[in-house]
Amino acid sequence: MPIPGIRGFKDILPEEAKRWQHIEKMARDVFRCFGFNEIRIPILEKTELFARSIGETTDIVEKEMYTFVDRSGESLTLRPEATASMLRAFIEHGLYAQDKIQKLYTIGPMFRHERPQKGRYRQFHQINAEAIGLDSPAIDAELMTMAMHILSALGVSGVELQINSLGCSHCRPQFRRDLQSFLGTRQAGLCPDCQRRAVSNPLRVLDCKVERCRAALEGMPSLSEYLCPDCKTHLHAVEEHLRLFGVPYTINPLMVRGLDYYTRTTFEITSLALGAQSAVAAGGRYDGLIKELGGPDLSGMGFAIGMERLSLLIGDLQKIGEEPILFVAAMGENASVMAARIAHRLRLAGIQAEIDYEGHSLKSQMRRAGKIGASLVLIVGDDELARNSVTMRDMKSSRQWAVDFNDDIEALVRRIGKEMGRVV
Repeated sequence: MPIPGIRGFKDILPEEAKRWQHIEKMARDVFRCFGFNEIRIPILEKTELFARSIGETTDIVEKEMYTFVDRSGESLTLRPEATASMLRAFIEHGLYAQDKIQKLYTIGPMFRHERPQKGRYRQFHQINAEAIGLDSPAIDAELMTMAMHILSALGVSGVELQINSLGCSHCRPQFRRDLQSFLGTRQAGLCPDCQRRAVSNPLRVLDCKVERCRAALEGMPSLSEYLCPDCKTHLHAVEEHLRLFGVPYTINPLMVRGLDYYTRTTFEITSLALGAQSAVAAGGRYDGLIKELGGPDLSGMGFAIGMERLSLLIGDLQKIGEEPILFVAAMGENASVMAARIAHRLRLAGIQAEIDYEGHSLKSQMRRAGKIGASLVLIVGDDELARNSVTMRDMKSSRQWAVDFNDDIEALVRRIGKEMGRVV
């Protein structure tokens, strides 16, 4: 009996993997233009890192982390998000000594034990970006602009940028107390999770998607009325820069993030095409977190884009545009040797070339060429080779023509490359 995969852990099969490669390539191109450098981090960290950074009373730490004790008795956790790991590496390797301003990104898997649903898995993948060492609201707007630009470059439409300010350590505590008091009067209307959150982490109630909880928040205190002058000035400056960059946005006063480290600016990019779990990207500012993790007192701002959700939004591969494929069909022993030589030369030149390995008939090879989506077929036969000639066939138009190559394989390869729009 076959052994199935683990629930919530999805295989990325070849056709979908092509879409992921396209997403990653476009994201890397955008990051390069905005001056971000890649960092690669482990998927396994000490549990303490996430408890300190994310917050011990968050749902992630309390219920969703994959945590275990290893043979040496140390508690380890599969990373549920990337920011804490990126900052740990930033601190541990003293990157701030080279330059306190660091723009970093990483792409890879995260792990949370939550209910699998459309576009949401227990092993999921994110594109993460962090800008460290900058207090300016301009960098907040720049990161939101960059996230929107990645989506635009991938052809994603129908998304909305929502922003909010969560205040700072000076103004948020009073709001938290007043919200906690307010929620105490609405306990009966809250779901079981929010009844617990109302005591331990009241801001998380604002993020609940349960309809009865949304209704219970009617008449709640508004965080915007609690913002200190500095936080108000920061938010207004972020808005000014977004307008300067031509990026439309809306203020969502109920938007919070599920991680305790966020301060001031927070944002989500949502899509109606994703249903209730509508966020495709989200992030915010985390001033104070680097110091909390043992590093220098530097500000930070970052975001994450969900790969699974983004893959759902970018459409069919035909819209993406794939690299052309050449199939070399051979008839005869000498022709098979020549087909292998030609395919090898084209592959080294960056062209995907496929051949038949099992001596099938020409008809079978043509069917195979159509199945893999070859745009051009080179037909090589023993008799034609004796005359230094091969046949090219355009699979879309069914047009075919003879090509003489005068025993010059390099000339033939260059000709094939030209037909496929590539310089060889």
